[in-house]
Amino acid sequence: MGEECKEAGAGGRHAEEEGLVVDPADSSKLYEDVPPMPLMALNHISRLCKSVDASVRFYVKALGFVLIHRPPALDFSGAWLFNYGVGIHLVQRDDARKAPDVNPGELDPMDNHISFQCEDMGMMERRLREMRIRYMKRTINEDEGSPIDQLFFKDPDGFMIEICNCENLELVPAGALGRLRLPRDRHNPPVRMVDHGGDGDGE
Repeated sequence: MGEECKEAGAGGRHAEEEGLVVDPADSSKLYEDVPPMPLMALNHISRLCKSVDASVRFYVKALGFVLIHRPPALDFSGAWLFNYGVGIHLVQRDDARKAPDVNPGELDPMDNHISFQCEDMGMMERRLREMRIRYMKRTINEDEGSPIDQLFFKDPDGFMIEICNCENLELVPAGALGRLRLPRDRHNPPVRMVDHGGDGDGE
């Protein structure tokens, strides 16, 4: 069992400080007591699922993720998927593990979601149509000369997913240029280039 730290409260000691997040043009105080962090990249997200099998099929068929062998020490029902430098860990929902309530029908870009950068939005939209997945399409930032195309849809449990070409939008750090750490190849886990099941191309 892991340890649960309760000392700082749900949001840490900074959660209740008012006026901490300021206008990006005047954000110097935001970084005053923040040391350089040893983080490298997003490793994985975890989802509670009504059906792990249905979610595996969705993420493989709709988004091209690859099923990965899980460590034997994980003795609960679930599945690991990986691709594009990020993992998706699926856990079977039961009475002890209840997923948060979501609206499976409404497509609201303001809802909680994960987003994948895409190099061919047309191909992705065709794939959603082929799979008869309901989606919302929109383009923003056109007036600024850097249009961003977005597709929003939901997985079998109603969690929102966005596909976008967000690389069209230039990121402008707010007073913290030296703090940006862009992902490097070294953050990727070692991959055993031998296929252990399925119809992969491993040798």
